[in-house]
Amino acid sequence: MKLREPSGDLSLWNDGWYRFAAPLPSPNFGARPSGAEIDLIVLHCISLPPGQYGGDDVQRLFTNQLDWNAHPYFKTIQGVQVSSHFYIRRNGELQQFVSANQRAWHAGVSSYRGRSDCNDDSIGIELEGVETSRFEAAQYETLAGLCAALVQRYPIAHIAGHQHVAPGRKNDPGSGFDWQLLQQMLGLTDKYFPAGVLST
Repeated sequence: MKLREPSGDLSLWNDGWYRFAAPLPSPNFGARPSGAEIDLIVLHCISLPPGQYGGDDVQRLFTNQLDWNAHPYFKTIQGVQVSSHFYIRRNGELQQFVSANQRAWHAGVSSYRGRSDCNDDSIGIELEGVETSRFEAAQYETLAGLCAALVQRYPIAHIAGHQHVAPGRKNDPGSGFDWQLLQQMLGLTDKYFPAGVLST
């Protein structure tokens, strides 16, 4: 696994845990393959139940504590074991479930930049939301800060959506996500982003 030499505040990271994220450790993770190069950030969106914000059901899902009987929708996902590295709530609050040095279970069957199984060498970030709605300014602020910290710490070369690494199977973060705004906030060149998401 490749890390960039820290070039600033060394206390930003502690064994893959980000200083500005509230830790909620998930059991759903594993070791990355030997020699994995963490060069991809995958953006997702999620809310549980779908379209309902502010609760703690996403956190319960990622930590295997969700009550499958608490809502009819939960029966449709009963038994799944998933996680992301980070979760950004509507108010911009940042939570972390898996060390960025470890392999979280967020992308599923996937392929991007000529490689399959994106979980092996990517960082997964979930935004509280749904695919067809816009995200909050506070979420973009947190996301940009997090992505900048990841770019400084790991050899990130690509930022894509779940819809780009699993096309036809996943559609998130969806039409409501403003890729142009994220690019402007990060100051990164077009080559970091999927083809077609940036206006010309």
